[in-house]
Amino acid sequence: MSLMREIRQFRVPARSVAIWWLGQNGYIFKTPEGTLAGVDLYLTNSCDGVYEELNLSRLVPIMVAPDELDIDVFACTHNHQDHTDPETIRGLRNKDTMQFVGPHPSCRVFRDEGVEEGRVVPSWPDCEIEFRDIRMRGTFALPTDATDLNHMGFVFEFGGGPKIYVTGDTDYSELLGSAARHAPDLLITCINGGFNNLSHWEAATLAEQIKPKAAIPCHYDMFPDNSANPKLFEAALRLKAPGVRYQELAYGRPLVFGL
Repeated sequence: MSLMREIRQFRVPARSVAIWWLGQNGYIFKTPEGTLAGVDLYLTNSCDGVYEELNLSRLVPIMVAPDELDIDVFACTHNHQDHTDPETIRGLRNKDTMQFVGPHPSCRVFRDEGVEEGRVVPSWPDCEIEFRDIRMRGTFALPTDATDLNHMGFVFEFGGGPKIYVTGDTDYSELLGSAARHAPDLLITCINGGFNNLSHWEAATLAEQIKPKAAIPCHYDMFPDNSANPKLFEAALRLKAPGVRYQELAYGRPLVFGL
């Protein structure tokens, strides 16, 4: 059975959310009512060869091909190609049913790849977007370079269930702590450090500010020249935010997170 079919058939308990990690910053979330939201889904190897100086060949298997993806909300945190991937968007077969959410540079890619204007939903820090039983709130993120100055994160709320804060790519700033106003239950944070993203120590510092129940590391696994050891984040959490539980996901395996 394909992973996408497994996700569609998976039953989510009340006041919970099911989470699947597809590598890098790519996740699919499922609500008890069956609504599916994806964030930063990079489902090709399009970054390979983009930079002569860097090895950005994909290390994580593609578990859901773009033409198999069947979700309700396709969200992007910013316009870097491993987060808003034109080849992934080009291959989606359900463009007439998905809502495509992201900051304006990502929206430009959506349109360029043939997504109808009525399906494109711009987002920004402090925006609020609702779709069925999902509420999305935009959060602050500090751009990591001058190629895209429109970075942001999201806090996803799933009905009466948990709230999940996804940082997206971000450099460290005390303003990241403003996401605490949404009282997220789970933090999903980049930890790769290089290229101006949060390091494992800075991510643990953010966890201490936000005080979620648990924290998941990401954005450390996809490329040979942009990787990190997640166990360093686990150790940093024990020192900086001992009340926050470390949670590491396996690719394509569901995690049910509930209140």
